[in-house]
Amino acid sequence: MVKKINSKLNKLFKYYSLINHNFIYDKKSINRYMPTKNLNNKDKERLLKNLKNSIKSIKNCQLKKNAKNLVFSDGSLNSKIMIIGEGPGANEDKEGLPFVGRAGQLLNKMLLSIKLNRKNVYITNVVNYRPPMNRKPSEEEIERYLPFLVKHIEIINPKILILLGSTALNTIIGDQEVISKARGKWIRKEIGLCKTEVIASFHPAFLMRQPDQKKMSWIDLKMIREKIKELKIKIES
Repeated sequence: MVKKINSKLNKLFKYYSLINHNFIYDKKSINRYMPTKNLNNKDKERLLKNLKNSIKSIKNCQLKKNAKNLVFSDGSLNSKIMIIGEGPGANEDKEGLPFVGRAGQLLNKMLLSIKLNRKNVYITNVVNYRPPMNRKPSEEEIERYLPFLVKHIEIINPKILILLGSTALNTIIGDQEVISKARGKWIRKEIGLCKTEVIASFHPAFLMRQPDQKKMSWIDLKMIREKIKELKIKIES
């Protein structure tokens, strides 16, 4: 299943790069040759608003039909550190924000351990509506939301992309390795028009079930801290 998704992901990257797919979401598109790193706040706000409206306009989606709220993002749109999780849970569905339940509280502590917080990173998920009973998103659901995720990454244009859990890992990187083997490794990746450093780590919900793995997560966090220094990323206070 994941191989099929990853193959389609690569095709989507190539396709959207060729056609400069900004126009799909924005009639007042920016210059098609302008790199995403040159987007100003107004550009980003406009493109994110249009992207959000595009997701709201999805038809025949069971996730959307069963959910209370669209869960789009949280954090700073100017951040160079982007975090992608799996999908919203019950608390996220209720509040319309990612990672606000127990797993979100743990994520907050993890970020604080390397002097980050929700205000100076940018957080989203592979899918934007809660899967019923907190199940994993299906292949069809991931495929449906993948173009929006690619666009989301392009607009934020992070220098560091953190993938939390196997669903985010498999969606962006593929299934060559399971999360326990893939975590803690830096990969230079082109995602649409964005070139970024990608690292995978355990999802906070998994760490709550397997607390003995927190020591491995701490290794990943320290690697992220060092990469921030290496890339000279300025952290907003």
